Amino acid sequence: MATILQNLLQTLEEKSDPRTRGLLLATNPIPLAIILISYLYFCTSWGPNFMKDRKPFALKNTLIAYNAFQVLFSVYLCLGGWFAGWHDWPDFFCQPIDTEDNASSRAMHHVAHCYYLAKITELLDTVFFVLRKKDNQVTFLHLYHHATMPIFSYFGLRYFPNGHGTLFGIMNSFVHIVMYTYYLIAGLGPQYQKYLWWKKHVTTIQLVQFFLIFAHNFPPLFSSCTYPKFLHVILCTDAAFFFYMFGKFYIKNYLVKNKSHLNGSANGKVKARID
Repeated sequence: MATILQNLLQTLEEKSDPRTRGLLLATNPIPLAIILISYLYFCTSWGPNFMKDRKPFALKNTLIAYNAFQVLFSVYLCLGGWFAGWHDWPDFFCQPIDTEDNASSRAMHHVAHCYYLAKITELLDTVFFVLRKKDNQVTFLHLYHHATMPIFSYFGLRYFPNGHGTLFGIMNSFVHIVMYTYYLIAGLGPQYQKYLWWKKHVTTIQLVQFFLIFAHNFPPLFSSCTYPKFLHVILCTDAAFFFYMFGKFYIKNYLVKNKSHLNGSANGKVKARID
């Protein structure tokens, strides 16, 4: 087994982008595997058991600093990805991988590395949920999303650090600007709740994101675009899955609950009139 693992790592290393060697947490997949296993174990087992008989941590200042950092980091990734290539790439429906070591590919490779690190830092979202005993937030969708994004980002950085798929990272970073801005304002205190009327629109923006990712990667499947077809399949499948899951969340939390609330209000008014 050790020999098989060694040969596999050697093959992966030979096929990877040489600029990745020596980068933080990107030299081989073992550090990421350790991080993700530790993350899932903490969030599903050790963390909840540790917090079982304890009061939830407030973490107010920690969350303000964390969310502010994520907003700024997401702005950097969004603008960095755009100016590293997409503002100058003419065809939004076919961007092959640039194998040349030029200024544009180096810039995009740097952004891809930063994006990968961002996905690792975002694992703290769930850690904070556990420490604050917000167990209802630690859903399958949440864990799946946070555990798979670093994996996709790692392989993108190592083997496909530019080209068509990088637009996904730009759109995702834009969504995170909106999302973490919401979390930042929410963490400032109850007096700021009046500014959070746009909560459901955060989910709407996420749904639009997944639709655009699907629309961006579906047409090249039937064209002569040289960007790897299996990557388009992965991106389309992932976008469709998350659109479905986030769609269910939106319907449950913003359509069904609103309808129940309206029906309850109407029934209350009728009862009041009868009494």
